[in-house]
Amino acid sequence: MTARFESTKDYVATDDLTIAVNAAVTLERPLLVKGEPGTGKTELAKQVAASLGLPMIEWNIKSTTRAQQGLYEYDAVSRLRDSQLGDERVYDVKNYIKKGKLWQAFEADEKVVLLIDEIDKADIEFPNDLLQELDKMEFFVYETGETVKARQRPIVIITSNNEKELPDAFLRRCFFHYIRFPDEQTMRKIVEVHHPGIKASLLTAALTQFYELRETSGLKKKPSTSEVLDWLKLLLAEDMDAEDLRRDGANALPKLHGALLKNEQDVHLFERLAFMARSQR
Repeated sequence: MTARFESTKDYVATDDLTIAVNAAVTLERPLLVKGEPGTGKTELAKQVAASLGLPMIEWNIKSTTRAQQGLYEYDAVSRLRDSQLGDERVYDVKNYIKKGKLWQAFEADEKVVLLIDEIDKADIEFPNDLLQELDKMEFFVYETGETVKARQRPIVIITSNNEKELPDAFLRRCFFHYIRFPDEQTMRKIVEVHHPGIKASLLTAALTQFYELRETSGLKKKPSTSEVLDWLKLLLAEDMDAEDLRRDGANALPKLHGALLKNEQDVHLFERLAFMARSQR
């Protein structure tokens, strides 16, 4: 495959991220992407598919998701019910097998991007249960006696929010990349993609406040990239300028702070900082 992943018009990829994606594709290894929520891990898979012109299959993992669901599920209850009703479908077991996302990716006629999103939400054994299938790109269907092999090896992108440690055996089979939170220069490029032509003075004032807020000691949840983009959208909708964002000691909270601060502890933290600033006057 000669095509290489690069930034798209909708997604700013840093050099190290671009290298990681293309290295995983070359090695034919799953790309394990970690990073704090809101750094664009899920969006990365969509943009890799768009950049390479490939379809995408998305498997969103929940706490109740089992690895077997990614392969297939056999509905024995429906088959039993149909047999009691005399339904002719019971004579073909394939009528009761639901193909999972890995099966769909394996049987696709063309190469696809397979996203396994937020793998750390599942049980700790979940990654181990997929080791063989992701390594050999095949699995056995006991009910039909067939082996499903990948026609084209999919590009597998796995995301994790670091909620659980992943097993070493699983990590050995992946190419790993940690998406660092964007620095201000990268963030400006990201903002330009989503809010082209934003006034430089407003952007500078907003990003200054944003990064100061993120670095505030004691903050429970730091605002993410997606949240600063939402905040800027609100500022633009309210036709605010850099002067409107000016704060004084009496009000440490940014304008429209509900887009950035998502729990009462962090709001109270800034209220206390404002109170302390007034007390020191």
